[in-house]
Amino acid sequence: MCTGQAACIHRLCITPMQLQSRLGEFDQYCPVCLALHHHLVDSSENVSLAHAAEYRGHYYKMCCRDHLECFLATPDQFVNPGCPYTLPQPHLLPRKLTEPQVKNRFPQQVEMRGFCPVTYLDGKQRYEALVRGNMEYAVEYRERIYIFETKQKQDKFLRLPETYWDQKVPNKLPPVCEPVLLTSLPMLGYLQQGVAEAIIKAMTAVGCLKPKYPFLSVQRSALLYVAYYLKAFNHKGSDYTRKKYKQKLALFEESCALIPYLGSTMTRNYKPPNEHPIDFEYKLRRFWALGDLPGANGVL
Repeated sequence: MCTGQAACIHRLCITPMQLQSRLGEFDQYCPVCLALHHHLVDSSENVSLAHAAEYRGHYYKMCCRDHLECFLATPDQFVNPGCPYTLPQPHLLPRKLTEPQVKNRFPQQVEMRGFCPVTYLDGKQRYEALVRGNMEYAVEYRERIYIFETKQKQDKFLRLPETYWDQKVPNKLPPVCEPVLLTSLPMLGYLQQGVAEAIIKAMTAVGCLKPKYPFLSVQRSALLYVAYYLKAFNHKGSDYTRKKYKQKLALFEESCALIPYLGSTMTRNYKPPNEHPIDFEYKLRRFWALGDLPGANGVL
């Protein structure tokens, strides 16, 4: 590597231990993000060195290709003393916490009574912006614990913790929404919350198709179609069951299509067999065979 110039260290067989021993003053935080935007962007989760560079005997990791090229072009702008900002002390850096880690910190409570600080501040600290965070997206900062609505909100806090950490929630807070067991609802409420969406989709599908199965009534055909549809698209069913009933549904639709096909093909005037479509005889035999099945004529 040329003296006084920065160079990419990708594919130079540098071990994690060697990288750690020669990291510059920004550890694994992107110096370009810090200098240009005052953002803390931790690159430690990315083990690749595709966006890493060596300068004056130290290693620096950037968050993306564009920032690597900026660093390589003018490295003095992004390292001390040229960088306008310094990396905070380790105890002042935010770090992600897993859900078990948050629970192990009991009796310490999460800040802001569990509301997402990013959503609240970005929502101009209005009452409507009080949205409860998810324990899956937790961060420790200044020995305090914060939880966030989404991963995107968590990442935003990690970049700009100083912007979001010191907030107070109002005295009036949204009520806590306790989960209600589906089986505790009355029958009408149970059906509305449990199966209404699935039934609406099934009814929409049968209304669009208007199936008429050979030798069955329109009502019986519609009921069978809805039953197959519910089984085929039951997200709580097994893969085997869904696949099985999707095949039954497809076969049912093919059988229903026989009636309009034969109705349009069989005219009042006699046609010799050689003038019929090539699949006419097969579909006609299949149509009559459905009438011989057990349960035909409305009892399928």
